[in-house]
Amino acid sequence: MTRNLSTVVERRRLRTELRRARQDADLTQEQVATEMDWSLSKLIRIENGSVSISRNDLLALLPLYGITNKAEVQRLIELARTARQPSWWSKYRGEVPPAFYSYLEYEAAASAIRHYESFLVPGLLQTRDYAHRVISVYKGNFSTKTIQTRFEIRMARQQLLEQGNPPRMHFILDEAVIRHLLGDERVREEQMEKLIEMARRPAVGIEIVPFSTGLHRGLGENFTLLEFRHTSDDDVLYFENARDALFSHDDSEEVVLYQEMFEDLRKISLGVKGSMEYLNRIRAETGV
Repeated sequence: MTRNLSTVVERRRLRTELRRARQDADLTQEQVATEMDWSLSKLIRIENGSVSISRNDLLALLPLYGITNKAEVQRLIELARTARQPSWWSKYRGEVPPAFYSYLEYEAAASAIRHYESFLVPGLLQTRDYAHRVISVYKGNFSTKTIQTRFEIRMARQQLLEQGNPPRMHFILDEAVIRHLLGDERVREEQMEKLIEMARRPAVGIEIVPFSTGLHRGLGENFTLLEFRHTSDDDVLYFENARDALFSHDDSEEVVLYQEMFEDLRKISLGVKGSMEYLNRIRAETGV
């Protein structure tokens, strides 16, 4: 799996530029739809990113917005072309919740990933045995096919870690994540080794929030924050489990709240060095 800009990120960038171009041209959506002989719903879907615009439609639209510079037209055409490219997760569309499908696209294009977990090892750090066990027991009503699909996706996502230029990843784990792991002898040895091996990688940071911290803001929370290289791409906040929800620039207050929470959790964690010492100590105590 090669590291490319994700189709959803490119689609979001394109829709932002097209919406801004329409506004700069002082045109309403209704006026554009009439001029283009499109339905209003078609333009709305293009501007909210739910559909990709074709090359021919884009070429017809840009003059209406006053965009005629050849270099700029070509740039937008290339942006639209990239937004339509299939990806490894394309075959799973319809088999996973829409928010999770979008998350896969955003994650693949992220330059930085920050993740906090209260109870489980994050998917990007899970061994095959741990992942299969967690997916099998999660929610308790997954079919065999759904379990296999989720497992395949989780293993494919981990290719992010093996690329030549992986995103920076920072994980904060509540101590409960490790304690739950220790209760399952079948998977704990390999999973503990993987956590320690991952923590040694330059692009990965793992920090533990100890029980001794007491009550804190992150209790019961599980969330991921994604950042992107392009300054025009807003951060994305994702909740899995019961929420299966995505938030971005339209929910800036929500995103900022969890950015602040992540930094607060870092302050009460054992730190990168202290967390590595903790993991090594637990491994020695349990004979792993």
